[in-house]
Amino acid sequence: MKKQTIYHIFSHIPQLETERLILRRMLVSDAEDMFDYAHRSDVTRHLTWDPHPDIQYTREYLAYISAHYAAGDFFDWAVIERASGRMIGTCGFTRFHCEADCAEIGYVLHPSFWGRGIATEAVREVIRFGFQRLEVNRIEAKFMEGNEASRRVMEKNGMTFEGMLRQSMYIKGDYRNVGICSILRSEYFSWERGGY
Repeated sequence: MKKQTIYHIFSHIPQLETERLILRRMLVSDAEDMFDYAHRSDVTRHLTWDPHPDIQYTREYLAYISAHYAAGDFFDWAVIERASGRMIGTCGFTRFHCEADCAEIGYVLHPSFWGRGIATEAVREVIRFGFQRLEVNRIEAKFMEGNEASRRVMEKNGMTFEGMLRQSMYIKGDYRNVGICSILRSEYFSWERGGY
């Protein structure tokens, strides 16, 4: 997997669709929807970033993202509820390790949509894209200890829990244990044939 290929694909980030969701590029016009969840401490408690302080911060963030979409070096989709057209979160790739054909995914969702299988559905589509379009060999995801809901999303998508990285991140004034799950290309296509 070459960086140039990734940048070329993501400079025109493709729209993905599932039964209930549309995954598309983030827009500055999504600011109100994003701020509605991004300002909440319950959303960011197990994430590396702090709550957005105000909607202007969210608008500036989305404007900043637009430039990175154009360069092809931002790999995250807005998660849109198909029925309402509302942005309810994000899901995508947080990094690529090209030499190992490995990608890491991440996601966040508005609390109103927790417990409904929405995150699982979005992650499943991003995993499919990673293996089918990007042809990676391994996709991994990390979660902070205590965020069992995130781990369940990973495992529902065929990922295997590999272990806990002890105090591997210093987040918000504390050393945090971080769990890691992964799925390999061979496992994905085996499960795809047999169905999730």
